[in-house]
Amino acid sequence: MATFPEFNDIGVTVDGHVATIEIQRPPHNFFDYALIQQIATAMEAIDGDGNLRAAVLCSAGKSFCAGANFSSDGTSNSEQKTDGDGTPANHLYVEAVRLFSTKTPIVGAVQGAAIGGGLGLCLVPDFRVAAPEARFAANFTRLGFHPGFGLTHTLPALIGQQRANLMFYTSRRIKGEEAAAWGLADMLVPLNEVRGAAQSLAAEIAENSPLGVIETRATMRQGLADRVRKATDHELVVQNELRQTEDFKEGIRATSERRVPNFQGR
Repeated sequence: MATFPEFNDIGVTVDGHVATIEIQRPPHNFFDYALIQQIATAMEAIDGDGNLRAAVLCSAGKSFCAGANFSSDGTSNSEQKTDGDGTPANHLYVEAVRLFSTKTPIVGAVQGAAIGGGLGLCLVPDFRVAAPEARFAANFTRLGFHPGFGLTHTLPALIGQQRANLMFYTSRRIKGEEAAAWGLADMLVPLNEVRGAAQSLAAEIAENSPLGVIETRATMRQGLADRVRKATDHELVVQNELRQTEDFKEGIRATSERRVPNFQGR
């Protein structure tokens, strides 16, 4: 049986062959380096348990993950250096690649907003079960910034280059129904059924040969972690450059003040 450490921000439960990881920072589950590290650690423990064959990633509260918390000057409450949506830049993407490198199939339960880096986290699972109330947005350009968390690879790979471009360039929010039509969500169910449907899908996966599923997944996702690592290496360089601009500062201020930003292109 997997032995899980005491986590500060997630809970892990087991039902049969399925483990459920719940992000516990309600209502909006803003993320940082520590949270992604905890999820990766939990997934590696699940990988090491021969009894566990699938996992569900879900969240307590209103949002799945509404990005990272940041102050009006573009820094988070953490003492670490942060990227454009407030997430630690020094090690966060290392932890993201670690998460993409895990072996067990994951089903995401998306009951609400998956925004910015939260959208990046949302694309770690193999499948997403969403509610009509779910919202998906790559809002980086609205912050005067550049996409991160490997989204420049994972989003176009999932929904196609043009639709990814539309999300990146406009920062618009995609509702649950449209996300399902695009393939961004694999199942659309009523809000109160999201987690149960995700667990049912995970249990359906777990009924099959664990060796067969793991090897098939490894083939279908071959090289994914390396592609995400390459994407995040580039994303971080550009993010560091844009962090120095007036537009970035204006984007963060405007978001904090809930107004339309007035970008000047400098």
